Amino acid sequence: MKPINVGLLGLGTVGGGVAKVLARNAEEISRRAGRAIEVKIAAVRDLDKARATAPAGLALTTDPYAVVDHPDIDIVVELIGGTSIARDLVLRAIANGKHVVTANKALLAIHGNEVFADAQKQGVMVAFEAAVAGGIPIIKALREGLSANRIEWIAGIINGTSNYILSEMRDRGAEFGTVLAEAQKLGYAEADPTFDIEGVDAAHKLTILAALAFGIPMQFDKAYLEGISKLTQEDIGYAEQLGYRIKLLGITKRKADGIELRVHPTLVPERQIIANVNGVMNAVMIKGDAVGQTLYSGRGAGAEPTASAVVADLVDVTRLLTADPEHRVPHLAFQPDRLADLKILPIEEVETSYYLRLRAHDRPGVMADITRILADLSISIDAMMQKEPAEGEQIVDIIILTHQAVERSVDTAIMLIESLPTIAGKITKLRLENLNK
Repeated sequence: MKPINVGLLGLGTVGGGVAKVLARNAEEISRRAGRAIEVKIAAVRDLDKARATAPAGLALTTDPYAVVDHPDIDIVVELIGGTSIARDLVLRAIANGKHVVTANKALLAIHGNEVFADAQKQGVMVAFEAAVAGGIPIIKALREGLSANRIEWIAGIINGTSNYILSEMRDRGAEFGTVLAEAQKLGYAEADPTFDIEGVDAAHKLTILAALAFGIPMQFDKAYLEGISKLTQEDIGYAEQLGYRIKLLGITKRKADGIELRVHPTLVPERQIIANVNGVMNAVMIKGDAVGQTLYSGRGAGAEPTASAVVADLVDVTRLLTADPEHRVPHLAFQPDRLADLKILPIEEVETSYYLRLRAHDRPGVMADITRILADLSISIDAMMQKEPAEGEQIVDIIILTHQAVERSVDTAIMLIESLPTIAGKITKLRLENLNK
């Protein structure tokens, strides 16, 4: 049977990994797919550099449009990233009737609605397993493995850089800036780490997961983002003393009045498996009404883990090439004409538990004032810890864990507590998720 011809847009870390895995496991892949899958051409920035590492016989070009317009290419694999030229190339490939495999989470989170609509019209497939959590098959789990379930929530460690930084801060007691610099030297963090440490990368991925879980369009612009750059050793230490660990989580939940879509540092009980996923590893918890909680963990980045997901998509597309487009698995798990118009809840309407750290003068009546304000706003206290003042100081740290409360009420309480003459400085607020129901 005629081989499937693949064109690569990008032959860097992941592109090179794809070519390597396809060559190394060619026989196994052919047996799974039903025919051979061969990379015929790759678009690269630097021809001389690419020639030094490219497989023998692979045609190279600096013109990416030569790949998407190539008459013999069946599947285009987009690995260049970004949302400008990548969008143009993917839409051009689709217009040319070519199937697309992409690892580009930003492209899908921002332009996915357009991409999938065009693909539907052209009767081609867009596969994107590698866009979320590297080699972990989380997209397939949501689209197919859990299709009998009404998904209730997802909570995931979906950015390895931030997870590495938080793990090192907890294990070594190092400050954020120190660990970030080390992560950059090790290649875990970019020279400009903003997307990783401020939650943008995780929000791109969470947007995709929410669309698959709840059958809604991509709505990245409505996600709430809060990064880890302001976390301190004090809060990591206090959380540990209370039996929690802090993780940057992407969380999306189905609520009666809409969908929560948020990324932020989160206290997680240390007994939870996800709280013990450390370093650059990723992990995603999914709660379905029939299956209950499931956990998927593994390497979320790197050449071969990501290449594993890309090649798996190539196998899937190859298997389905002759299938009637109307009977393929829908791109976003739900039939395209059955997507739901559900409200994305603003962070003020989110209901969760909270960690509050405040610094107060060590005087009688302070706790009474604080608890009165919380009670007036229907915020109940789950646990409280007051530290002894340092020698010669009259200011103490007070840590409060609340039961579930609406964020708007908690913010109002913080404003009122900060206005008390006995409170010194701003209150630190972190969200807490037990992930037990």
